[in-house]
Amino acid sequence: MKNLFSNLKGDLFGGVTAGIVALPLALAFGVSSGLGPSAGLYGAIFLAFFAALFGGTSTQISGPTAPMTAVSMVAIASLVASNDGDLSKALPIILAVFLFAGLFQILLGLIGIGKYVKYIPYPVVSGFMTAIGVIILITQIPPMVGYYASEDTAFVETFKPQAKEVVLKKILENETNKEALRVEHFGNAFEKGKKITENDILAESKKIATKKASGTVGALKVLPNALKNISWLEFLLTIGTIIIIYGFKRITTVIPSTLVALVVMTGIALIFNLNYRTIEEIPAGFPVPNLEIFTSFSFSSIAPYFITSITLAFLGAIDSLLTSVVADNMTNTKHKPNKELIGQGIGNSVAAIFGGIPGAGATIRTVVNINAGGRTKLSGMMSGITLLIFLLGLGPIASKIPAAVLAGILITVGFSVLDYKGLKDAPRLLKDIKVGPLKLSSDVLIMAIVLVLSTFWNLLFAVGLGLIIASLIFMMNKGDLTKETSETKPLQDDVYVSNINGSLFFGSSSDFQEKISEIPENASTVIFTLDRMRHIDQSGLYVLQDTLTDLKNKNKQLLFVNALELPKRKMELIGIIPNLVSNERIFNSLEEATNWINKKN
Repeated sequence: MKNLFSNLKGDLFGGVTAGIVALPLALAFGVSSGLGPSAGLYGAIFLAFFAALFGGTSTQISGPTAPMTAVSMVAIASLVASNDGDLSKALPIILAVFLFAGLFQILLGLIGIGKYVKYIPYPVVSGFMTAIGVIILITQIPPMVGYYASEDTAFVETFKPQAKEVVLKKILENETNKEALRVEHFGNAFEKGKKITENDILAESKKIATKKASGTVGALKVLPNALKNISWLEFLLTIGTIIIIYGFKRITTVIPSTLVALVVMTGIALIFNLNYRTIEEIPAGFPVPNLEIFTSFSFSSIAPYFITSITLAFLGAIDSLLTSVVADNMTNTKHKPNKELIGQGIGNSVAAIFGGIPGAGATIRTVVNINAGGRTKLSGMMSGITLLIFLLGLGPIASKIPAAVLAGILITVGFSVLDYKGLKDAPRLLKDIKVGPLKLSSDVLIMAIVLVLSTFWNLLFAVGLGLIIASLIFMMNKGDLTKETSETKPLQDDVYVSNINGSLFFGSSSDFQEKISEIPENASTVIFTLDRMRHIDQSGLYVLQDTLTDLKNKNKQLLFVNALELPKRKMELIGIIPNLVSNERIFNSLEEATNWINKKN
């Protein structure tokens, strides 16, 4: 009991410290996502508590993270755009997407996917994480300089012709979608079209402008406008935030520098009564469930976004389990990967129901928790409770935080996410493949493809393509290795030995056939040494079967030496053993095989 209370003190202090560190990041990620600071706070509260309670890593602190927010941001922008730019209309579908992401994570844990995350190649992770950093940095340039596309009159004006068409189309669709279509419906549409006001067109123009400026590509498109319409006050607030975050770390790391920057810069803005842009208002009181997720649920509306839910589920799994490994190394413990995924899934599901954005295990917050004394699940739960206390007590005050300050915090997060190690070592990595006239490193190529495609196209497809390319290159190298180290050579005048050194699989099967074709017609016996063939797939089995059949039809004796248990079992299942090579012709050594041949002769 004494030890429990001693640890209780460390867990409480670790949880409170991690919660304080999480506060400015939760607000910043919420704003970045497009759902507002409250969504980031709600996500941090419920995910931290429930992921710790049900998860498999004792010291893990969970909450909104840069990768999860980047994917969420794209999904939110797309769903809002497809719902006439109306966030309130799109919100139930957005939260349903997040809910399904949590449910998919629970499913991943139940079917045991957690143990396979370790097989994701480093170049894929490196390219993805650097892309997340680049996305954050680019998308935060407009708010950094106080530029918002919907407030740029000249930019909005360019979309008025398109906006008028959109408004007319909506009116026509509204009338023609009625159950009993009549001629007067077209007349009604025409009359309503004549009543379209300049304000209607302006409102639609602003929605289009916001959509065009969203995401990485959109932020780059409006960058010239942003720099022409720079707000020096917003810019200085952002720069001040960045300076404090990096500068205060040099003084002490006991107090989180992001929190110091948040408090100091907000205090300056309030004390001097600056005319700055605030973040959205954070609702007071305990979060309430958004029951519209269930009451207005439509499978047809959520189905097109299942891929997004799956992306978030897998990304959250990778993010969380990598952090779990860090926690294990620091505490000399062993996490339970599948249980961790279930805990993350429950946390994200609950967070979605209460209007929060999804997240994952957060490395920095977990490290802070451990260093502050956290050792059990209580520390993660306490982190969530700390944020809830802040929400209930200081929510209205937090609404005064300048938007530019959160942009500054996110910019430092963007820089911290970049994989400096991978980027620094890229020029020195072995150039092992040839693309046209160029010799390149396959690892650098994979990293670059994932980085570019994640930044400017689609995060999930980029990672998927990166995994495919990495797998193909791995199999190509594996096949080449088998080819280079395998050989067919004469043992006696009419006896040949085929050494299969490596995996016999679809990537090496054609090379194996080529080696066998080198055996001359006058050979009477072929010995296959299999002690280094640890793996054979279906393609390899069938190629081996065809090769042995062909040799047997040419009246050659076939012998196996040192067949390993698993490949041998596979050959038995499809009849290679004993139909083509009988059990009495399988030997434990090459010497045994040659003695048998000599006796036969």
